[in-house]
Amino acid sequence: MKVLILSCSTGQGHNSAALAVYENLKSHQVDCEFMDALLFAGKKTSNAVCKTYATVANKAPHVFGLAYRTGGIISNTKTKSPVYFANTRYARKMYDYITSNGFDMVVTSHLFPAQTLTYLKKKYNLTVFTMAIATDYTSIPFWEETRLDYYVIPHRDLIREFYKKGIPREKLLPFGIPVSRAFCAKTTKEQARKELSLPLEGFEILIMSGSMGFGHMAPLMRAFLKKYGSKVTLIVMGGNNEDLKASLRERFSDYENVHILDFTQQVSLYMDSADLLYTKPGGLTSTEALVKGIPTIHTAPIPGCETKNARFFAAHGLSFYAKSTWEQISYGCLLYQNPDARRAMQKAQAEHALPEAAESIYQFLLKQETPSADIH
Repeated sequence: MKVLILSCSTGQGHNSAALAVYENLKSHQVDCEFMDALLFAGKKTSNAVCKTYATVANKAPHVFGLAYRTGGIISNTKTKSPVYFANTRYARKMYDYITSNGFDMVVTSHLFPAQTLTYLKKKYNLTVFTMAIATDYTSIPFWEETRLDYYVIPHRDLIREFYKKGIPREKLLPFGIPVSRAFCAKTTKEQARKELSLPLEGFEILIMSGSMGFGHMAPLMRAFLKKYGSKVTLIVMGGNNEDLKASLRERFSDYENVHILDFTQQVSLYMDSADLLYTKPGGLTSTEALVKGIPTIHTAPIPGCETKNARFFAAHGLSFYAKSTWEQISYGCLLYQNPDARRAMQKAQAEHALPEAAESIYQFLLKQETPSADIH
């Protein structure tokens, strides 16, 4: 077994899911490689696409939402989208890389390389085994124009949605979204706080904005500080958004119980230390919180798949979906004051979490002895 794992850096979640698979395969001594698929189109193209994504999602989320809705309207199984054809432009380079390096399996956590692989199956008779991993709790536009061998989806309750969009039921594997082993292990709250030099007593709230630092946090933070004062500790992860972090540090410089963090690799430990999590509803971060079993409030999403993520979690009792700052504060106060509400949410999380997704993928790949030649 030699596996090529492909992702794209349009949001860190895709990379994190792919790297979780890579981490697990490596632990089983599988010969595998991780790559940004857009590098086949050139480094400048990869950087430009990722920069555009971050800019639109952060500065003009309404445009992102409009593009998502438009994609949903034109997406179908009979015709190919402009997005599909854009991802065929580097197909030959991907084909040469796969075949010349002897890969017999390709796993991707992103739509773009899934579209390229579909083209390669049809036009180049690519016969290696292919698998896609959906990293959102919905079937995003254009998945249905791909034709890979299998699709790993986040939850069994999504089988019907993916099937209705045109993906054969027998190809759907509800293994969950793979997360790093660090999130599958749990440290006691006391030990986590000791390791992070945080107060051992009191209620700790972790506020995450995603790797690119989305969201408006100051009103939420001020409301908690005004209501509960030193009884709460606020930990804010601003990702790579330097302007956001600088602004928050200036505004809350007088509060010893407010910590504005730079980009950190210790997210798992901070989740273990916290009593409550606020996060935008990215598929990967939401899954990490689900696996950790931390009471969660989803804040305003980037319109599109994140809206669907938040609705899915709320419908299953895995989080509260707060569409406004007022709702964020109200739900936060409820979970702060009501331990039973926190425990009820954690019970639901335990029932729906799939912490072994990466291992399930490995075990499934292990069983695939003959690659499929399914061409559509």
